Amino acid sequence: MTNPLYDQLFGRHAGQATPFLHLLDGTVLTHADFLAMAAQISHVFTDLGMTPGERVAVQVDKSPECIAIYAACAQSGMVFLPLNTGYTANELQYFFADSGATLIVCASRSEPQIQPMAEALNATLLTLNGHGTGSLMERASAQPTTFLTAPRRADDLAALLYTSGTTGRSKGAMLSQDNLLSNARTLVDEWQFTADDVLLHALPIFHTHGLFVAANVTLIAGGSMIFMPSFDMEVMIKWMPKASSLMGVPTYYTRLLQDARFNKQLAAHMRLFISGSAPLLAETHAQFQERTGHRILERYGMTETNMNTSNPYIGERRAGTVGFPLKGVELKITNADNGETLPQGEIGQIEVRGPNVFQGYWKMPEKTAEELRADGFFITGDLGQVDTEGYVSIVGRNKDLIISGGYNIYPKEIELVLDDQPGVLESAVIGVPHADFGESVIGILVAQAGQTPDIEAIMHNVGDALARFKQPRQLIVVEELPRNTMGKVQKNILRDTYAKGL
Repeated sequence: MTNPLYDQLFGRHAGQATPFLHLLDGTVLTHADFLAMAAQISHVFTDLGMTPGERVAVQVDKSPECIAIYAACAQSGMVFLPLNTGYTANELQYFFADSGATLIVCASRSEPQIQPMAEALNATLLTLNGHGTGSLMERASAQPTTFLTAPRRADDLAALLYTSGTTGRSKGAMLSQDNLLSNARTLVDEWQFTADDVLLHALPIFHTHGLFVAANVTLIAGGSMIFMPSFDMEVMIKWMPKASSLMGVPTYYTRLLQDARFNKQLAAHMRLFISGSAPLLAETHAQFQERTGHRILERYGMTETNMNTSNPYIGERRAGTVGFPLKGVELKITNADNGETLPQGEIGQIEVRGPNVFQGYWKMPEKTAEELRADGFFITGDLGQVDTEGYVSIVGRNKDLIISGGYNIYPKEIELVLDDQPGVLESAVIGVPHADFGESVIGILVAQAGQTPDIEAIMHNVGDALARFKQPRQLIVVEELPRNTMGKVQKNILRDTYAKGL
């Protein structure tokens, strides 16, 4: 019996001195070096008495060793559980207990807070720091550099990723080996990655984007990554001429455009810029193309499914859309009330089905049944529409839908109008309580640098562009919008801030 995930992502590179990770100090970690490290960590797991299927919870700074833990979990059959480095002690307590993690790996600075939790749960606690020190690697350094790969099936659980939990308890999305592998194989073909590719990797690796998209695609293609601890403009400028691709969130691209050194010459060696995890403004698309000659490729995915759609590698990359469903992925727009498929062009909830769709929520059968239909379609919670040419557009989250006086109002439609106004960099539209209408529309604006938006003029322009019931009753200018670590605007925070209503 084989182990598909390990064999196809990692094992295929056994004994190869080809580069895998380019570190900022000039060190190059080869595939063989990396696999030796992963094998040593696998031995640590088994020496602790762990058996396939047990969970390894990891909250550490980004490092090669952290990715090696992922590889070791695949090789030994453990379930990898990466956790956001921004989570508080109270949040971690829930994740550790809910997952039943046998092993917890944290940074040394967090050990005093996490040790009591580990003891209460009868879990082992080891440490790992961003520069590779800590008790995990101390144990691993004494272990053999080869490990007999544990047999696993394609439908065996490979990873457990918790959703952000902006409403209610965070849900643990169960991802199988085939969920991860099928998506990575599809993306390699879709985006034409090869062994010659060098990916600028500045994303966090506790999230689908940085780990199961960026790292998995690079591993299957046989390419390498310039491994940045985080986004750093100076590092990005220095290393971009040595790279061929970048996967980022919109913030990366807006920051690059703010630096005069980022130009066509600097990007000459690049073949592909990919953006996701949050919407990219049409203005950013246009500025980027004018500055570099490159058209950013937007795609759409989520924790429960990895990637669902992508703008084409060859063909029109249309701003404001996330392209077409990926090969093997079915996508439909449905009525949220009855689940019936809506006519083309109408706005409704997005549902997807394919080998990329997760197995369900950990220990939440009722929630799984609510969101994962018996026929395999997953109700994403996103609102969208498909145009006559098949391009998919995301209108917003279902929970962000505003219902005012019985009318459905889609924030994205209003945001597009506000974003086009003079002096406005970006906007977020929310619904707040209203005594008569149930909800009323508020627009939150961020000004362009050095400019002051003319609120009265904007209100007039909005009045010409939108029906009365869609028009914001108030516009508020703020310095910045609240965002999570992946750059998504946290509208729940805005709603809480302005919950007093009008």
